[in-house]
Amino acid sequence: MKTGLTRRDFLISTGTVGLATLFMAQDTGSGKKKEVKQKMSCLYVYDEIFLKHDTGMGHPESPRRLTAINNAVKEEKWYKNLEVLKGKPVSKETLSLVHDKRYIETVEKECEAGFRDLSTGDTVICRESYTIALHAVGGVLAAVDAVFNKKSGNAFCAVRPPGHHASANRGMGFCIFNNIAIAARYAQQKYNVERVMIADWDVHHGNGTQDIFYQDPSVFYMSTHQSPWYPGTGRFDETGEGKGKGTIMNRPFPAGAGNKEIISAFKEDLLPAARDFKPEFTLISAGFDSRIHDPLGGFRVDDEGFRELTKIMMEISHIAGDGRLVSTLEGGYNLEGLASAVTAHMDELSKK
Repeated sequence: MKTGLTRRDFLISTGTVGLATLFMAQDTGSGKKKEVKQKMSCLYVYDEIFLKHDTGMGHPESPRRLTAINNAVKEEKWYKNLEVLKGKPVSKETLSLVHDKRYIETVEKECEAGFRDLSTGDTVICRESYTIALHAVGGVLAAVDAVFNKKSGNAFCAVRPPGHHASANRGMGFCIFNNIAIAARYAQQKYNVERVMIADWDVHHGNGTQDIFYQDPSVFYMSTHQSPWYPGTGRFDETGEGKGKGTIMNRPFPAGAGNKEIISAFKEDLLPAARDFKPEFTLISAGFDSRIHDPLGGFRVDDEGFRELTKIMMEISHIAGDGRLVSTLEGGYNLEGLASAVTAHMDELSKK
């Protein structure tokens, strides 16, 4: 599943440069009410260190994306009860659950040397990008820990750089390390999870995630994406191979697809597959560039569409996984639209 088209070439060719708590009254037996805490289902992963991944003036994957999300989240009525979680940077050993050692060393050396582009693909980097990417993975894994330790029912991780285009030995398409793939492997290793489901509603196909799990029957990967579009992978007939045959599901759609088409793919195709697969842990590559008016995509999903997709994924997470779900930011480049879609997504995640 390789492509020779870089993200930069593609942009040029198209002309597009918590653990949350609520206070509830409890009778103490003395006639007085005592305030006690009850956890809500959604946890929020955010850290200002993610803003230091400098992609340069005019780049669509900019720090402003997270600033827009965080500002919008702060305006929500539930923000005052929302716990913000920060992860610790992960080790090279943890990265190697997915990525080749030589690739990890390449990223580290090129960032430290001040390269502006990763040599393996079309990903802009700065000196701090390697460290920031370690924190991004760490934030997602902190969410995984919180969910499995029942400190939270689910989580949304507002992290960058994104990850779903990164394969075992190559970063591309704005991505350095594959956050969602590492989360799947981490859950399998630390919590003995046998079956993980990853759903990816980004407008671009998550070729890196697919490649990593293409022959692996323990991880079911499903993607809805615009086709033909960057990175040129994700055909309907790409379904896995070897023991992994049947655990890859691609649903490519032409530009103009919206709520009807994308929701139908999740409801009519993914949900029945999930009932058969019985995932013990559910992950979302939450790319909001599939939203209407995004500059890097041609889909027309709106906020109500993302709410419905979130409900379906929550239903899937309860099939065999006790509601364990972690959602991780991928794309989304219309700042206002991104912020609006994320808050709708989080609002649904916070509902039991």
